[in-house]
Amino acid sequence: MKQRHLQLNNPQGCVFPILVLCLLLITTPSRAQEQLGHARLPLHRGWEIQSSCEVKADGREVSSVGISTKGWHRAEAPTTVVAALVADKSYPDPNFGMNLKSFPGMNYSPAEFFANQEMPQDSPFRCSWWYRTEFNVPVTQQNKAAWLHFDALNYRANVWLNGQKIADAHDVAGTFRVFEFNISKQLLTDKPNVLAVEVFAPDKGDLGITWVDWNPTPPDKDMGLWKDVYITTSGDIALRAPVVSSRLGSEYTTAALTVSADLRNASDHAVSGILTADIEGIHVSQPVELGPAQSKTVTFAPEQYPQLKLNRPRLWWPYQMGAPEMYSAKLSVESGGQASDAAEVHFGVREVTSELTPQGHRLFKINGRNLLVRGAAWAPDMLLRWSPEQAAASLNYVRAMNLNAVRFEGRMERDEYFDMADRLGILIMPGWTCCDAWEKWAQ
Repeated sequence: MKQRHLQLNNPQGCVFPILVLCLLLITTPSRAQEQLGHARLPLHRGWEIQSSCEVKADGREVSSVGISTKGWHRAEAPTTVVAALVADKSYPDPNFGMNLKSFPGMNYSPAEFFANQEMPQDSPFRCSWWYRTEFNVPVTQQNKAAWLHFDALNYRANVWLNGQKIADAHDVAGTFRVFEFNISKQLLTDKPNVLAVEVFAPDKGDLGITWVDWNPTPPDKDMGLWKDVYITTSGDIALRAPVVSSRLGSEYTTAALTVSADLRNASDHAVSGILTADIEGIHVSQPVELGPAQSKTVTFAPEQYPQLKLNRPRLWWPYQMGAPEMYSAKLSVESGGQASDAAEVHFGVREVTSELTPQGHRLFKINGRNLLVRGAAWAPDMLLRWSPEQAAASLNYVRAMNLNAVRFEGRMERDEYFDMADRLGILIMPGWTCCDAWEKWAQ
């Protein structure tokens, strides 16, 4: 996929770089939520958090059964640290009156953006914070490969499981990254497991979540586990990142689909298997071989699989230009004659092009028709608290205002949001926040 950059100016003079993934649905398949074919154990409830300045124990102890958590704050994940402290009433509602100004650490200078400042000396968020939870693994998931997933965390983290450090903050860093770890050897199936995550707030100059002048920045800079944490299981071969891309013919009456997925060998020996994809009556499969712990992208191309060439496909259109038609693809992989993993992805068939008009303006087209992007800016909750009901209502408001696009500015949403937007025919324009770390080219 080629990425293009647009420069838009806001009334205050900030420059916004917009990655025209534009109009995100345009050149890539929808980022619909993956439905993993094997068990998913959400680590949502039962968390406790506490400042490392208050915890007189190291990661080995914090991630072991029996440590006292007296005085810790109860929490549910995903949550930022401040969101958890608001939820348990340690801090008052930040959206009421001047309550936010009363939070510890809010005495940062208003002279420049908080993202470009160090934490105040007396801020409780200068210290890292521990997230800790205990959980059991269902009997039905024993003797399978196990994977620990962090859909997003902010900004760095040391990860411990059952007294063992499985990842270091030097490597686990970045607000917009997805992390996955093979924990098959560390996971206990006959007794409680303890997961402990030591999270560090973004440092000055890190490419974190920044609010600039959209909203006051919380005193923790939104540090924490701000997207889902969960465990999945699979056979020897795990299936990840299913993608279906489309290319339309010259008259937009035919389409060629390309299907791909990442396969990962969870074992320490070579394995073979068969990857299968089913798309509304279309069935394709191919054998795969993976070396020990190897990962490989496997692709079904229409040149080799002519059944992936569609006649008169249902096209995806933005709101008010037609129906946002969607397809579903089910992928599965087997190894040793046994189901190993599976996933489902939803996608739209469409083609977007752009050109310069004689006047020098950029003109976008979708499925051969001129596309006028009518969009507005979008921001999530200040503390990154997720509500699917609120997201659905807001996207319906977008259509009620006769808009067909929303623009992110450095605050990327969850997969569920992209899925909702796809089904409503709403384009997404992701980009970085102005006046932020990415602009510091000399560094």
